[in-house]
Amino acid sequence: MSSGKPSRVPGSEITDERTYLNRRSFLRAGIVAASVTATGWVYRKINPLPGKDQSSSPLADIAIPTTQPTTRESIAAFTVDEPRTSFQDITHYNNFYEFSTDKESVADAASGFITRPWQVSVGGLCRKPRVFDLDDLFKIAPAEERVYRMRCVEAWSMVIPWDGFSLSMLLNRVEPLSDARYVAFQTLLDPARMPNENSDILQWPYVEGLRMDEAMHPLTILASGIYGKQLPPQDGAPVRLVVPWKYGFKGIKSIVKIELRAQQPPTTWNIAASDEYGFYANVNPNVDHPRWSQASEQRIGVGRRDTLMFNGYADEVAPLYAGMDLRANF
Repeated sequence: MSSGKPSRVPGSEITDERTYLNRRSFLRAGIVAASVTATGWVYRKINPLPGKDQSSSPLADIAIPTTQPTTRESIAAFTVDEPRTSFQDITHYNNFYEFSTDKESVADAASGFITRPWQVSVGGLCRKPRVFDLDDLFKIAPAEERVYRMRCVEAWSMVIPWDGFSLSMLLNRVEPLSDARYVAFQTLLDPARMPNENSDILQWPYVEGLRMDEAMHPLTILASGIYGKQLPPQDGAPVRLVVPWKYGFKGIKSIVKIELRAQQPPTTWNIAASDEYGFYANVNPNVDHPRWSQASEQRIGVGRRDTLMFNGYADEVAPLYAGMDLRANF
């Protein structure tokens, strides 16, 4: 787990860029973001610049997943019997546009990002809205190791040993109301700390959303670490969402706000290109991206492989979408 500057991921390990127009170039063609300066000031007040970077510290002891309140089948899905992607590749081949649109430049661009103090506001349609600091948030449940496949919409993938706990545990703390049908998420908006938020590459802040049943599923986690260490900035520190059966862009990073809603929330990539990035974004080898195939993927460090329905988690999550047209609801 060297922390030195790695060699570049070889070209053989990534999807041939000739098969699709790079997303960042596509977005530059016509997306103009709203002003971020004033809102960035507000979030600096909530999450001010601190004095010490905690991102490389080891986590406390990682708990062994239990069978409560999840099913035994769900527990079996908490890990996969596949080679884990190296710590080096996980931390130096990243999509995090708030810092850079170049995957291999994100780690350097984010190296000075400080993640303490930090607060996450949880509110909306719930009985007990609350603002959590990190210590309180991480006391909700001990971090468990979850070894999940991660499939990027760009047709490359990894196997990542996340450390975190089921999002449902946090949502239960705030007691959702019966009309809360969706959960919305928001990334920190602070161009002084995330310099690419000064660009118009996307509409900032980055926002995402899930249906309530997706958010409450035991596979959906809030991750605070990888390989037993706290998340580094380039991977979404200090806390991020992981939904292993969905494309990677659903895994919103550096979360500052979670809101329970009655209506489906807007999501950043759907705002950018609604014909290419749907709200659900379930991994589906039978539904191609308009500009490239989703039938296979390049596993970083391994090679080409067929893509699995729901990224291999169909037994656990397919019932969530029973009766839905997955081509229309992509």
